[in-house]
Amino acid sequence: MSDFENLSNVERQEQIVQLIARQKRVTVNDLCDVFSISKATARRDLEILANQGRIQRVHGGAILVKKAPPELPIFERQSDRAEEKRRIGAAAAALIEDDETIFLGSGTTVLEAARHLVDRAITVLTNSLPVISLFATSNSPVQVISLGGEFRKSELSFIGHITEQNLREVYVDKVIIGVRAVNLEQGLTNDYIPETNTDRAIIKMGREVILVADHTKFGRVSTVLLAPLTSVHTIVSDHLLPSELISEFKAMGIRIVLA
Repeated sequence: MSDFENLSNVERQEQIVQLIARQKRVTVNDLCDVFSISKATARRDLEILANQGRIQRVHGGAILVKKAPPELPIFERQSDRAEEKRRIGAAAAALIEDDETIFLGSGTTVLEAARHLVDRAITVLTNSLPVISLFATSNSPVQVISLGGEFRKSELSFIGHITEQNLREVYVDKVIIGVRAVNLEQGLTNDYIPETNTDRAIIKMGREVILVADHTKFGRVSTVLLAPLTSVHTIVSDHLLPSELISEFKAMGIRIVLA
């Protein structure tokens, strides 16, 4: 008889979380063997824990969800995973066609995409001061449309009601946006609540939404829901993105580009 056989549902689910924390990943069959439960019960336990944001379901099992750490100011993040961000930015920029109108959000990875677009014949809408400054100081042919609003110093971006009102009146071919955390169950999450409505308005304005994020952003959850994964059409990441997540994203119809 298993030592876990007489546990209540809640106690068993707590033990499952601890098991995943130790092993990093478990399968449904693992849970059946360890806890002497049926596959249906194992799957139900995993679904409950996934809905609580404590684990992330992957094909055949689950992995642990990590809490995304607090986001540092933009200038303090520029050197963090700089090479991955450069490659991701270049790959995202390659998805943009000449004469398109696009939106570039705030953040260091989006800024890298902007660096690879300075010589392109495109129109850029943005709420990012670094993106505006980049095009303004590079003798770029890019036509820039900036959005006003409340200035967020740590991110050097414009957010809030005025920004959102402007966003409701324009549409673009493609949106390139970053995010704090990505999780299969909880979707896209951020850690700065006042910015969330602005980012939601940004996502809604694009015919195609391109998410740029290095592999460390995945399998994590931050403070507030930004949008479900179904709002994203393309994910551009690096080659360390776990293969099981790639399979899950592709099954959802999301295009994956690895830089």
